[in-house]
Amino acid sequence: MKSLNDNVAVLKGVGTRKVEVLQTLGISTIYDLLYYFPFRYEDLMVKSLDDIVDQEKTVLEGTVASDPVVSRFGYKKNRLNVRLLVENESVMVTFFNQPWLKDKFITGEDCQIYGKWDQNRRSLTGMKVLNLKDNSGDVDSVYSVNKNIRQSTLKALIKQAYDEYQDEIHDFLPQSLIAKYKLVAEKQLVKGMHFPDSVEETDNARRTAIFREFFLFECGMQNIKHQDELSKSGVRIKYDQKVLTEFINSLEFKLTDDQQKVLAEILKNMNNDTHMNRLLQGDVGSGKTIVATIALFAAVTGGYQAALMVPTEILAQQHFDKISAMLAPYQVSVDLLVGSLTAKQRQDKLARIESGKTNIIIGTHSLIQKDVKYKNLGFAVIDEQHRFGVDQRKELRLKGENPDILAMTATPIPRTLAITTYGDMSLSIIKELPKGRLPVETYWLRSNKMDQLYDFVARQLNDNGQVFAVTPLISESEKIDLQNAEAIYENFVQVFGAKYQVALLHGQMNTSQKDEIMQEFKEKKIDILVSTTVIEVGVDIPNANVMVIFDANRFGLSQLHQLRGRVGRGNKQSYCILIADPKNETAIQRMRIMTQSNDGFVLAQKDLELRGQGDLLGNQQSGLPNFKVGNPVTDFNILQAAQLEAQTIFESDPNLNNNENKMIKLYLKQKMESAGNFD
Repeated sequence: MKSLNDNVAVLKGVGTRKVEVLQTLGISTIYDLLYYFPFRYEDLMVKSLDDIVDQEKTVLEGTVASDPVVSRFGYKKNRLNVRLLVENESVMVTFFNQPWLKDKFITGEDCQIYGKWDQNRRSLTGMKVLNLKDNSGDVDSVYSVNKNIRQSTLKALIKQAYDEYQDEIHDFLPQSLIAKYKLVAEKQLVKGMHFPDSVEETDNARRTAIFREFFLFECGMQNIKHQDELSKSGVRIKYDQKVLTEFINSLEFKLTDDQQKVLAEILKNMNNDTHMNRLLQGDVGSGKTIVATIALFAAVTGGYQAALMVPTEILAQQHFDKISAMLAPYQVSVDLLVGSLTAKQRQDKLARIESGKTNIIIGTHSLIQKDVKYKNLGFAVIDEQHRFGVDQRKELRLKGENPDILAMTATPIPRTLAITTYGDMSLSIIKELPKGRLPVETYWLRSNKMDQLYDFVARQLNDNGQVFAVTPLISESEKIDLQNAEAIYENFVQVFGAKYQVALLHGQMNTSQKDEIMQEFKEKKIDILVSTTVIEVGVDIPNANVMVIFDANRFGLSQLHQLRGRVGRGNKQSYCILIADPKNETAIQRMRIMTQSNDGFVLAQKDLELRGQGDLLGNQQSGLPNFKVGNPVTDFNILQAAQLEAQTIFESDPNLNNNENKMIKLYLKQKMESAGNFD
């Protein structure tokens, strides 16, 4: 019995070697082959000479007017020239380094050639000779291949697979959605993507393929969310509203409207027995930490332990100092659990945590080590969640009776990516900044304007300010990176060393050295800090008011914004100076955008448009879906529609028992059981 899960080895002409070659393209099954879509199409419609513009790729049809001639030039280079009679005009066609095409041309016979038109020379640089019999359509599919397999070979295998297995291609989309969005059936989709007869057929197939890809992905997200709710009910935390209100009213500032809205969402989750899995997005300095602190305190008033996990010890210490001081009047016991503790200190803290004497535990990945036992962990916050892997987040959940989880990120993620990446999480967003905070002024200088930079820095230091100076991290060459930073450090020492303290921080220092330097900078024992690494997100130095970023064009907008967020945390006007010599228009555009906007969400969207989703969050952010057809930016409207439809289906039929949804259920089942065949 035939199945789309059949191995490609069942196809004629596919032996062991070809199976291995296809696997390098991610193709193992008939399904993989049929859904290995082209990345672009070539317009093969024959055009009149009067309709072609200069440098356009086009198809010319004409009669071979003379025998082709092959001539050599340079080392191992040759050209094939053949003259065509096109619309009573003699057109020279040239192929480079394809002498074997000579046999394709017979004087007096008609032919079609695809190539690039030169309007001035009235000539064509040939790319390929088309078969008059086979070229019945207006478009030709172009696939991503490698040196081991040709386009023609791959195309022939796809055609063979379609001819033999087309009856096994069934609609995964409900008929109601196909009708609602005027989509094409699955079999038409596959045919239209690979072997279209017209541009219109390709457009319809591609639009359907994009919706299908987004929709099935969103169904997978909804399914994960549904299964999580079904299988793992959470704890219900009956927090003390009176004490919580008293604490909020005691704060030195009033919560913003966004903070109040997000806090209400979190507390509502905590007060029901459905497991909370929520992502809190907030721009730099938007006040996520105080919201998290109130939620941690709420868990304690409800009789549970709470935990805050952060990526570095310096951040853990910073949070510990602030939170323990804020909650001291309420007799809340807060402990710090980090790797640098002595064995005796660690044992004492572990005993307190296991007995329940500690209410709130703040630490690094130490919180999830095997010897850490909690008495009744009910709520956990993961700060800078993208710095932790999925397994680490899972380990934290296993430390309690499925505690509520609040993940936080200071990296603004455009809604386009938030939908795709965190579709299984509830989403809360803080966009509003606390009242009275002065926006950081940003300027761009080229490297030949260093005298202007030094003059500006001198004025800020004379006004009791502090300065960060950051160079980009080159992960491939820390040695070169360190040399660059040392040169900048020496320059600052030469200019300011007589009057001010300058320090250097780099990746080859150990953790305690880094922490000591950051602490001295915080205590204003250091005036200028030159660093090779990105200053830790969340590190709070209120007096620092100048951020100088060297080679700024080597950072993305979101990274630049994170660095800029290290200043502007006090009452002084703060500044960010970008030192860059961008070489292209895109890089220039990034510098200009940075000087024009302080909105992290706007910058993240621009970064996504300019650099793509892979660059937005950097290498540490894994798990972004790699869509094969759709683009979350350009196809955002389709993505939104697909997400809405998936949500609607799971709200009304969470187990997908309705007849119309049975193919979605089958798809998700096969996706889970297979080794990725249905990605």
